[in-house]
Amino acid sequence: MARIKGAMMTRKRRNKILKLAKGYFGAKSKHFKMAKQAVMKSGQYAYIGRRQKKRDFRRLWITRISAAANLNGMNYSTFMNGCKKAGIALNRKMLSEIAISDPAGFTAIAEQAKAAL
Repeated sequence: MARIKGAMMTRKRRNKILKLAKGYFGAKSKHFKMAKQAVMKSGQYAYIGRRQKKRDFRRLWITRISAAANLNGMNYSTFMNGCKKAGIALNRKMLSEIAISDPAGFTAIAEQAKAAL
């Protein structure tokens, strides 16, 4: 039986990593060992970033809602409490979009929230 060596699969595996590291600075895109470390680290950053993106957008929406609520004479927490009691089932993303694109509509929602308190 012929002896099978792993050269082809090793080359494929290494080329896959080097392809992922394309565009990295210096030896990180050329040398397998450094490229492997850089690709692993960038994968960790990407994983963390996908979770941080959700947090960042929620913070942005809350900031926008808070600013619009302040213009209507209430703070964020009382506005959200009023919305809950009034049965307004809009999420923060939609509320922030309304606050930006339709200030009059947001004022109407704020008046409903005030009335519910």
